Amino acid sequence: MTFGSSLLSAVPGLRHAFFSREGGVSSGIYQGLNGGIGSSDDPANVAENRRRMAEQMGVAPEHFLSVHQIHSPDAVIATGPWPSEIRPRADAIVTRTEGIAIGVTAADCGPILFADPAARVIGAAHAGWKGALTGVLESTIDAMEKLGADRGSMVVAIGPLIRQDSYEVGGEFVERFVDADVGNASFFIPSVRSSHSMFDLAGFIRMRLERAGVLMIDDIGVDTYSDERFYSYRRSVHRKETDYGRHVHAIALEP
Repeated sequence: MTFGSSLLSAVPGLRHAFFSREGGVSSGIYQGLNGGIGSSDDPANVAENRRRMAEQMGVAPEHFLSVHQIHSPDAVIATGPWPSEIRPRADAIVTRTEGIAIGVTAADCGPILFADPAARVIGAAHAGWKGALTGVLESTIDAMEKLGADRGSMVVAIGPLIRQDSYEVGGEFVERFVDADVGNASFFIPSVRSSHSMFDLAGFIRMRLERAGVLMIDDIGVDTYSDERFYSYRRSVHRKETDYGRHVHAIALEP
């Protein structure tokens, strides 16, 4: 099962998908469509799941690209396929090459898909709290502009991620954000637990996009923690599971 953005769906010659965990071959704690190359799932299952996703995106499996994510602000430009064993270390991919799908994996962090319909430039970013705070969204926009995009023309979709009602954080987390910008305090509300707060990651991502000059933004509005159709790192931790699956969220320019 996939989720889509109405804004991105209106762009001609573009495919995109926010994949849920439904429709895969993995079992146990990875039950479903686990696309996490870095997980401890059976590699054959992950490969088959990614093949199915590539097929839905209309590309060959070797043209279904992802990076080795490190919670960084770094973006890379893709001009063609790279071997999965030497994936670049980064947290965003941009391209203007047709016939390849670029994607990011997530399991509570924010998957963000970008497109400039006129310039035919696309991007995909993995924006957890650290990447969003340190500039991965801005780096993605900058990299797209190097390929001829215009941030004022970009259409962006915020995919399934952990929402404020589920995202409890400690006081030191809040301090980190407020130290960076006192205005960031508006993205936290008190938790029922003393000295804890609830963080609005989606709102923070939207603010960073708008501040960077991107105004056409669609938010899917799904909470990965409370919705069992999705993998969730935090839910797995609370259940004391040994690992967790990852979704893939991808975008491609049709030839």
